[in-house]
Amino acid sequence: MLVAAELEEAEILQDIRELCDARRVPLREVSRTRLDALTATQSAQGVLARAQSLPEYSLDDLLRTRRGGPRPFLVALDGVTDPGNLGALLRSAEGSGVTGVILPRHRAVHVTPSVTKAAAGAVEYVRLALVGGLPTTLMQLNDAGVWTIGLDGAATTSLYSLPLGDQPVCLVFGAEGKGLSRLVRERCAQLASIPLGGQLNSLNVAAAAAVACFEISRQRGELGPESAAPNLADA
Repeated sequence: MLVAAELEEAEILQDIRELCDARRVPLREVSRTRLDALTATQSAQGVLARAQSLPEYSLDDLLRTRRGGPRPFLVALDGVTDPGNLGALLRSAEGSGVTGVILPRHRAVHVTPSVTKAAAGAVEYVRLALVGGLPTTLMQLNDAGVWTIGLDGAATTSLYSLPLGDQPVCLVFGAEGKGLSRLVRERCAQLASIPLGGQLNSLNVAAAAAVACFEISRQRGELGPESAAPNLADA
């Protein structure tokens, strides 16, 4: 753990030092210039943790269900390129119980420092799989019995009308602005939209993912009473 030497003392810094001491994590102070160079982000807050690389998962890993574990609840992204959107989406995915996120290997953002910060820790818990081509992956998911649902604002079927609570499911979200690509749209078993009550005809991809993921969690009964009240402490 690295901490900028010029930081003013704060309660959260004391908490970090105590956690490092309790878990025997080495902590040292460095200059702010040195820390900023290491963080590779424009808004470093003065503390940097250097950790092991994230584990790599395959599509088969995401489809494998442990005995007594949750049924696959997956999210696939079709060309999302904005780090802030991916980070926010991963945070919602983790909070709603998503068991895995599928990212195309090419023409899409992957986990970067900006994504990690926006995800607020979710990258440590959500299993991520990189795939060569999303259309082929969707065919594999369909063959494996996973219901692939593409979110499309022009779809006539409402997401809320689908029986989402009793089977493996994969939500598919398109790129910012363009939405789902033609081939991905064709490979989805179902297209659905999120009904909107205002003048705008679409939601930001991260906002759409939050709405859709928590709707599936609600139908699957995976959000118990203890999670009914939102945690606003760090909102």
